[in-house]
Amino acid sequence: MEIVVSLKHNKNNMGKIKVLVDWCNTNYSAAATGKELDGTILVTDRSLERLKEKFKETLEFHIEGIVAAGDPVPPALRGRYELWFELTTQALLRSVEEKITLTAIHKATGINVKQLSHYATGEKNPRPIQREKIVNGIRRIAAELATVV
Repeated sequence: MEIVVSLKHNKNNMGKIKVLVDWCNTNYSAAATGKELDGTILVTDRSLERLKEKFKETLEFHIEGIVAAGDPVPPALRGRYELWFELTTQALLRSVEEKITLTAIHKATGINVKQLSHYATGEKNPRPIQREKIVNGIRRIAAELATVV
């Protein structure tokens, strides 16, 4: 069984499993549920990269358990599939906080630093258009940094 872990768009017509990633006080949490998984999978970790790896391992363990129990493996988990990690705004801002300051994100998006701070702490949730501005601002900063070297 092959698993592709990616944040990119699913281009290979593989099964796609959406994993919601959030920030909960001191840890990231990742959860996926539904009939395509035949259950719920929940993982936590302080590191986003370790969280993704733990999720992959936990999903593999879940599939092994289904097989060991003699139950049919759900179609979405047969063959190749892609884990699609969707970060909440809070998790997204936490994931870049050691690399990009809120001031830099403010300059790239025009969103007030105090408002960005509210999003980062989970005190407030942005409207979809604000979230899109944040995502595009972070991408713009990353693209600019890539041209420096």
